[in-house]
Amino acid sequence: MKITNVKVEKVQLQLYSPIKVAFGVIEHVYTVLVKIETDEGVYGIGEGSPLEFVTGETIDHVIVSTKLFGKKIIGHDPLNIEKIHNIMDSTISKNTSSKAAIDIALYDIKGKIMNAPLYKVLGGNSNKFDTDITLWISSPEQMAKQAKERIEQGFKILKIKAGINPQQDIEAIKLIREAVGYDIRLRMDANQGWSVPEAVKVMKAVEKYKVEAVEQPLPHWDIDNMALIRNKVDIGVMADESVFSPVDAIRIVRNKCADIINIKLMKSGGLYRGEQINAISEAANIKCMVGCMLESKVGITAAASLVAAKKNITEADMDSFLYIKDSDIDGGLIFEKGTITLPEAPGLGISIDF
Repeated sequence: MKITNVKVEKVQLQLYSPIKVAFGVIEHVYTVLVKIETDEGVYGIGEGSPLEFVTGETIDHVIVSTKLFGKKIIGHDPLNIEKIHNIMDSTISKNTSSKAAIDIALYDIKGKIMNAPLYKVLGGNSNKFDTDITLWISSPEQMAKQAKERIEQGFKILKIKAGINPQQDIEAIKLIREAVGYDIRLRMDANQGWSVPEAVKVMKAVEKYKVEAVEQPLPHWDIDNMALIRNKVDIGVMADESVFSPVDAIRIVRNKCADIINIKLMKSGGLYRGEQINAISEAANIKCMVGCMLESKVGITAAASLVAAKKNITEADMDSFLYIKDSDIDGGLIFEKGTITLPEAPGLGISIDF
């Protein structure tokens, strides 16, 4: 089997409403869909969804680099996934969202050839799991109201965005806990927004509200101080923007600066490197979560398949497709009351063609 063509299409995803995080306000999102065709009629679908302030890519960067990768891999066997990653890495460094788009399409092809759903191709530990739902930054009172609404919809885990105003972050957690009670799991995401003193202050203040973990409390490069605050607080520290690659995961392990690592396909360059990050973490007895950017069901189904496949991936942040208006993508993951179930159809189980 040989790759004969790679199609790249820019798609605008319509959000139900603007999203506010520590980095800024997101009002609309573009993503890139990729179709890899083969000489045997089997094709795979992938997605590259950059977030400029995380991956360093714009949508135009993703389009250009994905088209370049596409030209480089024509004639190669799509099952030679490691070889194709080596080709991409030797062509352009980083550009992880572009690499993820190619990678996901290759794994979709692999699943179709094996006649197996992607979660089984990757390991098959389970076919379902609970995901959290994100509460975006607004007034503490509004966030508490939203929290109660999400629990009424069936969610059992809440991720609270923070990182702009430490005092409001503390107040938001207090009001949210009062609104939802103590049976609901809470974690926070500061998106690199705090200083060291702010991180320690907030994390100590919310300990009594049973917050399980805080995601990326400091800038991505400041792993020494992440280790420092980890030793000062009882809440778990989660590394997100600090971990793009397996090398980054090793650095986190060596510096003992995180209790959990957040894998995102758009940071790691796809499932191939995501599996490696999880393997390193598991060997170090560190659990993983898989998160997401603002992606369609293509990227989310690929990421969700990795969650279900691996025992060491115990947490999931797979909610971004819920903020995007309905698209023309059929199939893929099934969502009901905070639980994601993977399809049994081969590959991603998604029906889309272009």
